[in-house]
Amino acid sequence: MPPVSFEFATANRVLFGPGRLAEVPDLVRALGGHKVLLVTGTNPARAEPLRAGLERLGIASASFRVAGEPTVDTAREGTAVAVDHQCDAVVAMGGGSALDAGKAIAALAANGGDPLDYLEVIGRGQALTKPPLPFVAIPTTAGTGSEVTRNAVLGSKEAGVKASLRSPLMLPRVALVDPDLLEHVPAAVLAAGGLDALSQLIEPFVSIRAQPLTDALAREGMQRSARSLRKAVLQGPGPAEREDLAIASLFGGLCLANAGLGAVHGFAAPLGGMLGAAHGALCAALLGATLEVNLEALRARAPEHPALPRFRELAVLLTGQPGAHAEDGIAWVKALVHDVRIRGLRDMGLADADVPGLVAKARAASSMKGNPLVLTDAELTTLVERSM
Repeated sequence: MPPVSFEFATANRVLFGPGRLAEVPDLVRALGGHKVLLVTGTNPARAEPLRAGLERLGIASASFRVAGEPTVDTAREGTAVAVDHQCDAVVAMGGGSALDAGKAIAALAANGGDPLDYLEVIGRGQALTKPPLPFVAIPTTAGTGSEVTRNAVLGSKEAGVKASLRSPLMLPRVALVDPDLLEHVPAAVLAAGGLDALSQLIEPFVSIRAQPLTDALAREGMQRSARSLRKAVLQGPGPAEREDLAIASLFGGLCLANAGLGAVHGFAAPLGGMLGAAHGALCAALLGATLEVNLEALRARAPEHPALPRFRELAVLLTGQPGAHAEDGIAWVKALVHDVRIRGLRDMGLADADVPGLVAKARAASSMKGNPLVLTDAELTTLVERSM
């Protein structure tokens, strides 16, 4: 075996625990913030205690609401608000959409220019030259792990795809994960987010960039997700389930940022641009078939590949059965997706005629680079057809 060599990068500080939201104003003051842009999701009222806490410390704030998944225009508009109000820090509180928008705004406000100057795939892909404004990420859902990643995913209506603004400089200064914020999350959001998190634990575990540190996080995260996601969605999340889902999401973000993803996210990015469906639901619809097609391809074309035995290991982790086979893990994933009521791609609006174009877009997606092996167009087509 070749010698182990890897790199691991994350937010400057990660704070985890119930009730820790109250610490944010002091954290912002320690970062030197005097005028904060407070980026929120569709329910800005949830951030009102945070705004009041900032005000008590004499820290002024401006607000920017992100309605739905962020686009290039969202980043432009939010950056204009930050610049117009002369904000010197950004705090994002919400789901992955709010966090990604906040990351993009913090980067663009400091560097200037347009999002398309820096976006991958559809933009010019220029590197950031200046550190973003100090950025604090506070997730209120469990799914994307965006609080510890170095990219912001932005949709483009013109190109019909999503692409990333990505830089090591974009890692948040502080990621604060408070499981109490999950208490009133709707079941459908828990389901989609939880399966997004699970896919972000599984894909790095079988990625060509898998490494010991992310492996340890993925194993722990998969077990927590497996024991709590179904119960949280169907019965409501108690304290134990909230903790498990928050940790699974956090660990998924750490894994994807340092070991890459694969075909699930390779397809989810263009599908999000094409269909407008929730990212987590797309990942859920794709996960079972992606595991299945990868397993078949590895057995047929790369039987000595180091990722192959990991399919059996993830089956053991997910089912809790020491004698589980790889197929048992795939069946477990498909049953979970069914039980939490996530539909297939056809019900989300994908037509048969869309498949060839989708395959071409997915092949060009940056996330596809981590897949354990390069899938053929026929295999990618089969994957989509099985996800319909």
